[in-house]
Amino acid sequence: MSMQTVILIDANKLFREGLSRLLLDVPFQVTAEYASVDEAMADPSVRAELVLVDPGEDMGALARIGQLRQQRPEAPVVILTGGLDARRLTQALEAGVSGYLMKDMSADALAQSLRLVMMGEKVFPTHLAELLVTGQVQPQPATEITALRKGLSQRETQILRCLIDGDSNKIIAGSLGITEATVKVHLKSLLRKINAVNRTQAAIWAMNNGLGHHEGTQAANSDTPETAGAASA
Repeated sequence: MSMQTVILIDANKLFREGLSRLLLDVPFQVTAEYASVDEAMADPSVRAELVLVDPGEDMGALARIGQLRQQRPEAPVVILTGGLDARRLTQALEAGVSGYLMKDMSADALAQSLRLVMMGEKVFPTHLAELLVTGQVQPQPATEITALRKGLSQRETQILRCLIDGDSNKIIAGSLGITEATVKVHLKSLLRKINAVNRTQAAIWAMNNGLGHHEGTQAANSDTPETAGAASA
């Protein structure tokens, strides 16, 4: 695996130095370090393949993550922080981050999570499921649900619900008013998005992520690290 570049934003210089050395074994190389989001935004010419940031307790900094993403649209942003609460998590989801990770996770789990992000996954802590289920975080249709569903289109979501029922391509085509060939195209696309190898895995993934016929609280329930799109084996 080739070395991937990282912009690291954290107020703690000692932490930045330690994490930079740890990431070299993954392999990710920290090519730029900043003490704050504002400091990073003041240096827009520096680019990387991933932005890893701890906004600290500054809610304003967390709110500016969206601006940071707009400034560097090519790089997914991952929050790596020591605290998790509903308000911070909601802001992070609304900002469109690709991950929200905790600093108390193991080095191996962090490495795996970052690899998943670079593959296009959305990675969130197991705590997310509990926060959603208890209603401490209210899903936002244009942000959180999109993230948790791997960017699935409305048609792909409809097909996933049909897979849960065990419908064949012919039945799906008839119920949705499209051709079987179109069903196959959508099926191939959604399997790729959720990293499933067949329709059975896709149905399991859909059930695990709440894509039944009734819209409810959405949360993935896989083991750490938790992703919004990892298929069950």
